[in-house]
Amino acid sequence: MLIRKAPELTYADVTPKSVYLNRRKFLRGMGIVGATAFAGKGLLDLALPSQAAFAAAQFTGLVKSPFSTTEKQNTLNDVSHYNNFYEFGTEKSDPAKYAQNFKTTPWTVSVEGEVAKPRKFSMEGILKIAPLEERIYRHRCVERWSIVVPWIGFSFSTVANLVEPTPKARYVAFQTFFDSHQMPQAKYGGIDFPYVEGLRLDEAMNPLALLCVGMYGDALPPQDGAPVRMIVPWKYGYKSIKSLVKIRFQEKEPPTTWNRYSSSEYGFYSNVNPNVDHPRWSQSKERRLGEFLKRPTLIFNGYDQVASLYSGMDLKKNF
Repeated sequence: MLIRKAPELTYADVTPKSVYLNRRKFLRGMGIVGATAFAGKGLLDLALPSQAAFAAAQFTGLVKSPFSTTEKQNTLNDVSHYNNFYEFGTEKSDPAKYAQNFKTTPWTVSVEGEVAKPRKFSMEGILKIAPLEERIYRHRCVERWSIVVPWIGFSFSTVANLVEPTPKARYVAFQTFFDSHQMPQAKYGGIDFPYVEGLRLDEAMNPLALLCVGMYGDALPPQDGAPVRMIVPWKYGYKSIKSLVKIRFQEKEPPTTWNRYSSSEYGFYSNVNPNVDHPRWSQSKERRLGEFLKRPTLIFNGYDQVASLYSGMDLKKNF
């Protein structure tokens, strides 16, 4: 097993202080700096001094998850300046450039479909669902690069248990926010928007599947999926959908953006598998961001505890 309990590290141990984004910049990325010009409750109130303290408290004293890897983490600068987020451009540097004015408040995530108790969550409501924990996950992009990131959130199953999926629920569909006025670069993306993704219900209920609200001890920057996203570490990166606004439990397998674009290249499951090549390149090796040498790709990205989800499946056919 490659997943071990994380060591007790501070961020000074793993990330140069010069590349930290300060809390004000993070709050600006979430769209709440200066929010006192608006009325209302919820995440907007985090701009007030008393609520700012509440926000800070959410990201301190985090539980260290036993699911974490002990591998060396990438720096915040690495992770926040090398992104795939086609709504903000197709070059890796585009999201950091074009997403800074992305307005993420007020924000609502609708949970609906085959559930007994459909709900709509504000961001303040999401932050209160469960204690936040830090999970240091490795990730593998279909484009043959990888990263290690300390995410903040809680298992998606916590939300699922609140809404109580019905016996008909076999899949979970996810949808990203889309606004062509805020995301004019999307017209060059070459894919359909809004971005959609999906998981089988048992995949979504696996404790590794993370509903994520932060990274590196603070809120998500806009280019990394603010204010809330999914993290599915045993699958290629495009399965970890950003800037969530809708979650739907349903009976039938949902469409997914990249599978709809090219089903021969991007399967519904998209599990990291060194034995299944992309039609245009091998997936047997990867390069960790910031490193020169390549390393072998691990089946399920090294997360052996999910292997039982695919027992009896042909992983080359169901790629």
